[in-house]
Amino acid sequence: MTEEAKEPRAAEPEADATPVETGEASREARAGEVNEELEALRRQAEENWNNYLRAVAELDNFRKRSARELETTRRYAAERLGQAILPVRDSLEAALASADNVTVETLLEGNRATLKLLDDALASVGIREIDPLGEPFDPAKHEAMSLQPSTEHAPNTVVLVIQKGYELHDRLLRPARVVVSAPQSQGDA
Repeated sequence: MTEEAKEPRAAEPEADATPVETGEASREARAGEVNEELEALRRQAEENWNNYLRAVAELDNFRKRSARELETTRRYAAERLGQAILPVRDSLEAALASADNVTVETLLEGNRATLKLLDDALASVGIREIDPLGEPFDPAKHEAMSLQPSTEHAPNTVVLVIQKGYELHDRLLRPARVVVSAPQSQGDA
């Protein structure tokens, strides 16, 4: 061996506990950081879990509330119609009570007034009459009961209303039953 190899180097630190302690301290510091990070992630996960549970509970409450409101709506859906029709019933009841001393004129006048009450009651809940006399035939709103040849009307025109139809807002309750004009055939002219 050479002299250089035998002599200790002055620039090198002594091989005592310092490098090991420095590595351990670094590992402990890193472990502390990892533990803090892990704890922060646990808190975040717990917060997310609580938010999830709250959202599930709110959704469940919303479903229950909606079901209750729907049931209430179904149960009392006819309330407005009932309130609108009760005056019609009262009018008919009054007419029957006074049937002994009624003339034809007062009977007709009472019937017209009662029909007006009924029309107003139906209109108040969104029921509209379909009276298509003279209009083009519409299979979505009219039911053709028969065809009638006509020189006075264009083909496919309603010439007679057998029974009026009714709509509830934009939904058909009952189609108008009608007679529709047919084109005049060549042999009929």
